[in-house]
Amino acid sequence: MSKYLFRFIIAIALSLSAITEVSAADDFVVVIDPGHGGKDAGALGQRTNEKSVNLLVAQKLAKLLRNNMDNVKVHLTREGDRFVALQQRADFANSKHADIFVSIHANSVGAKSPNRTKVNGAAVYTLGLDRTDTNLSVAMRENEVMKMEDDYTTTYEGFDPSSTESYIVFEMMQHKNMDQSIALAEAVQNQLVRHAGRKNNGVRQAPFWVLVRTSMPAILVELDFICNPTMEKFMASESGSSRLAQAIYNGIERYRGQGAKAKKPSGRKPSRTDKTETTDSKAGTATAASATEQTSGEVIYKIQFLTNPTKISRGSSKFKGLTPVDSYRDGGVYKFTYGSYRSMAEANKDLPKVKKKFKDAFVIKTRDGKRIK
Repeated sequence: MSKYLFRFIIAIALSLSAITEVSAADDFVVVIDPGHGGKDAGALGQRTNEKSVNLLVAQKLAKLLRNNMDNVKVHLTREGDRFVALQQRADFANSKHADIFVSIHANSVGAKSPNRTKVNGAAVYTLGLDRTDTNLSVAMRENEVMKMEDDYTTTYEGFDPSSTESYIVFEMMQHKNMDQSIALAEAVQNQLVRHAGRKNNGVRQAPFWVLVRTSMPAILVELDFICNPTMEKFMASESGSSRLAQAIYNGIERYRGQGAKAKKPSGRKPSRTDKTETTDSKAGTATAASATEQTSGEVIYKIQFLTNPTKISRGSSKFKGLTPVDSYRDGGVYKFTYGSYRSMAEANKDLPKVKKKFKDAFVIKTRDGKRIK
């Protein structure tokens, strides 16, 4: 490792350790980040651009939160069409002592891609600890905006958003809010599929700068692909942008209602879809046996690798040979897990094997057959 990269890693570690969470006693603070703005248009469609779509949805989301959620404070990193540096966005969220940070974006693929006008679907990202090619390319594209800033190498401690070597730092980090970020991401993604009718491209992990430098549960939402004219028209329309904003709101409401990082519960009773259900499973190997009934009260770690709107039968080819597989129902969708481990270390040993088949797999914690978020 070069001295240059080592200094960058140390700078990141020190800056994150200096961030503290000091929250207001009664309010649930939400920072909404409309990606891009000003001289940075973001991805381009045929009729509009990413910065405009992001702001439209963000403003509608802010209105929904202010009008419908109790004890909430909402802040936007930009209220209009102006350029805001990536670091400034993260600093803003930290200064507001936010409970959650939601960065809103629209996705795209290269002009030479044969699927440019056909690709579609929504995805929600949390901070990633791996460099999966597809996810990394999305993060690199979004991080490239820092090059528009004067002397960006000083501001970002030498980080080069276009160099894969720079991203090695994220493999050395464990985000303290990862579990809660994933819970928020899953709640929002579920609603983007169910309420806004988006194709389910899943909850993913990638090294976005604004997610690294925020000190609270944080997600980055890719609403859909602006390079697809049909998806662009939907996102830019009044009805489409309203459905997207409502979907994100629904996800935030569900996350808060489940008690994840909310300082004051919303007071609503859990609905049927809030409750986690499990399915019976057959015994597997000694290190990956389904042991829900046999480990009452214990924390059990599992590798979640797939989400599907309907139940998938055991032995399906969709599992790509993984066995044993369990599932649980959460937020109206089925989530599938591999293995059963009594420590994070044991689960992490098998995680690379699962990631070879499902790139976005990650470890979750359960107790008595229910996920601990």
